[in-house]
Amino acid sequence: MKTLTLSVGRGLIAVATSLAVAGCAGTKEAPESAITRPPAAASTESAKPPVALQYLYGSAEAAIAVRATNARIADYGAWRIKERPTHSVVLAPGASMDAPTFEPCGDKPFAAVFDADETLVWNLGSMRYFAENGIAFDPAIWNQWEKSGAGKAVAMPGTADMLAKLRAAGIMVVANTNRTAANAKGSEDTLRAAGLGEFKHGETLFLMGDDATGSSKDARRAAIASKYCVILMAGDQLGDFSQQFNDKALPAAHRIALATGPAATALWDRGWFLFPNPVYGPWDRLGWDETFPSDSKWEPN
Repeated sequence: MKTLTLSVGRGLIAVATSLAVAGCAGTKEAPESAITRPPAAASTESAKPPVALQYLYGSAEAAIAVRATNARIADYGAWRIKERPTHSVVLAPGASMDAPTFEPCGDKPFAAVFDADETLVWNLGSMRYFAENGIAFDPAIWNQWEKSGAGKAVAMPGTADMLAKLRAAGIMVVANTNRTAANAKGSEDTLRAAGLGEFKHGETLFLMGDDATGSSKDARRAAIASKYCVILMAGDQLGDFSQQFNDKALPAAHRIALATGPAATALWDRGWFLFPNPVYGPWDRLGWDETFPSDSKWEPN
C-alpha cells in the first residue's frame, strides 16, 4: 500500500491517502469528468518542489544509493544461483516474521520479484503534476497516469543494467505491483517505454485486482512462488516483502522491531532489498513521540 507524503521545508506533511485506493477490488473507475484539474500553480519557475521530491528524483545522493542497491541485487542474483537454493525468500502461507518458514524451491526455475513504482521506475510525470498543482493525491488522476504515463516514468538509476544481468543469468524478472489490473496494458507500456523489457500481465506482471485480497501482495507472492524459486525480492515499502509489516494495529515501535529483528535482519541485502523512498509510505502516520523519542527532546537556553 502506498501513501504519498511530501516533505516541505523542515517538516514532513502527510498529504495523501493510499495510492492503491484507485484500484481496490470493487472500486469503480472515476470518469474523466470527475478529475479535478486546478490551474497551474503560480510562479512555478521560482517555487521549489517539496524537499522529499527534490531528494529522491533530483539528487546525486539518491541516484548513488539506488544504483548501489541495484548493483547489490545483480551481484546477489548471480551468486545465489550457483548452488540451487532449497527455499525461496517468499514466506510460506501462515508463517510469521517471528518464526519464518519459506516456500520450497524444488526444481522450479529462478525468479526475482520487484515492486514497480519507485522500485523499477520513478513516476516523474505524475509526481510533478501533483506537486506543481498542489494536489496531495487524486485517485482519478492516478488512474489516468496508469493508463497513459508511458514515456513519462523513467527507469531508476542502474535498473535496466541490473535486470539485463539477471535475465542473462537465466533468472525470470517478475513485477508485483499495486497498480490496477484494469490498467494492465498501461503498466506494460510504461515498463517497456522505460527500457525495462517486456512484462506480461498474469505471467511476469501481477497487479492489484488479480485476486480478492486488495492491496495485500501476499497471495500474489504465493502464486509466483508456486511457479518459481524466488531468489530475491525488492521494493520500497515493507509490504513488498510481507503484509505483516502493514498491519495498521501494529505500533510503530513494534513494526521497527519486526523489521529489524533477527529473522528480517538475516534477509536484508541477502534476498530482500529495500530502495530509498522518502516521498510516500505507511510511516506517514507517525507522531512526534514516535518519530523522536520523548527523552530526546531538547531546547536551547
